[in-house]
Amino acid sequence: MSRFERHIFICTNVRPPDNPKGCCAAKGSEAIAAKFKEELHRRGLKGRVRANKAGCLDQCELGPSLVVYPEGVWYGRVTLDDVNEIIESHVIGGKPVERLRVPYVTQPATTGERLHEK
Repeated sequence: MSRFERHIFICTNVRPPDNPKGCCAAKGSEAIAAKFKEELHRRGLKGRVRANKAGCLDQCELGPSLVVYPEGVWYGRVTLDDVNEIIESHVIGGKPVERLRVPYVTQPATTGERLHEK
C-alpha cells in the first residue's frame, strides 16, 4: 500500500444538542465527508489522497472542521460548497483556502523535531 500524498480528516463528532460547543455532525459534516470522498474518486485521486471521518478534533465550535495533512492546515465552518474549492486550491494546487483557515490552531512539529512536555 502506498503512502497518501495528502490525508483529510473531517470531524463527524456528535454531542448533545445543548452542548455549548455544538457538534460538527449537526452542522452537516457527514455530507461534507461523503462529498470529499465522491469528488476525490471522480477526479482520479483515490489512492493518492484519503478523506476520513474523524472523531472529535476539538474544533466543533468552528465546525464543521477538518484538517489536511501533511501540512496540518485546519479549516472551519466548511460547507458543501467549499469542498471543490479545497480540493482544487489546496489538495491539487497546494494553496490553502485562506478564508476557511482556523488561524489559531498551531502547526505540527516538523520531521525530526521533538515535542517537549509542558
